[in-house]
Amino acid sequence: MAAHLEEQQELDNFKYFWKSIGRWIFALLIVAALGYLGYTIYQGQKASKDQEAAAVLAQMVEKAQQKTDPKAINADLAELQKNYPDSISTAQATLMVAATEFDAGRYDVAEGHLNWVLKNQNAPLVQALAAQRLGVTLLQQKKYDAAINALNTQVEADFEPLMLETKGDVYVAQNKTKEAVQSYEAALIRMCIRDSRSRPRIAANENRQLEISLFEIKAV
Repeated sequence: MAAHLEEQQELDNFKYFWKSIGRWIFALLIVAALGYLGYTIYQGQKASKDQEAAAVLAQMVEKAQQKTDPKAINADLAELQKNYPDSISTAQATLMVAATEFDAGRYDVAEGHLNWVLKNQNAPLVQALAAQRLGVTLLQQKKYDAAINALNTQVEADFEPLMLETKGDVYVAQNKTKEAVQSYEAALIRMCIRDSRSRPRIAANENRQLEISLFEIKAV
């Protein structure tokens, strides 16, 4: 009994920690995703098709802001997926529509969109976003095994903490306290490792900037 209470306390502590910063982490991922997607669109590679797809995406965003009939937005998405399946803009549009369907409680539709992204886009950032959101969508449907499978998708190290944190949420929903604690702990450890690796680079940049500033002062 004591062991169970201790595990429950650990779980509560990790849940509080992750709920405090989890949304912030995901917000950073979204910002990074938008930056990456925008950067890719405006590169020279496949410029013509990317610009065409980006134009359709811009129309979809405008329609969504104007609360246009979802059928019209879905028609635009179908056009994108048919004509520009490899475009980053298509992936972004599909993620956007999946989020709308999720918020409306149409989890099965959102699931289909997210699976489409995973099958048609290989960009690491896009894969991570789609897999994590798919895990959450399957969790809402109580498809726990499928959710864990989605969250086991191989992603780059920077995205592992988010995947593990979401996996912990799936275990919580199943009342698997021990597994949930292990997932949250693993997420925290990986985040600390990532931070420790980035600090030397940050310190080096700061030192370099300080050297430049001192040089400029001496020059004056």
